[in-house]
Amino acid sequence: MNGREGQKENDLFYTCSLIEYIARKTRNRRSDVVERLGRKYIEKIYNLADIYHCDNIDAVSDDFIQRAGIPQGDYDNVSRAKYSVPSHWDIGKIYKRLILGISREKEIPVADALFEAYHSFVSEKIDDYNSSFYYDAPQNILNAFLDGGILRAE
Repeated sequence: MNGREGQKENDLFYTCSLIEYIARKTRNRRSDVVERLGRKYIEKIYNLADIYHCDNIDAVSDDFIQRAGIPQGDYDNVSRAKYSVPSHWDIGKIYKRLILGISREKEIPVADALFEAYHSFVSEKIDDYNSSFYYDAPQNILNAFLDGGILRAE
């Protein structure tokens, strides 16, 4: 282990940050980007993240946009934000923690947990930068996923 987290955790962080970067660049929902990339490219990014992170993220994203044929969409959660927009790195960290939690709790591989996270209602909540959900405690985000909803105090 180098630094504060293991290499595979850091690789997952980069993978999630790249997904976010591609989604913003192409104006697509994160789940649509994950679908277009598919397991083949997601696993390639995850397995070679230590190499890709040495390149310019703009060039890496362009390469995967082209390879996966990701079209321009019309989903623009960034311009709809009324407040400060978290960086793609910030959102990558949120997804990394969520995916690791799903993998641990459900005892499934990280790749499977990634697909579950991005195809859940939680993904839409994280993408709403006008709400406070994306900066909620990581355990609360995971609990919302596991519970299938967000519990509100009455």
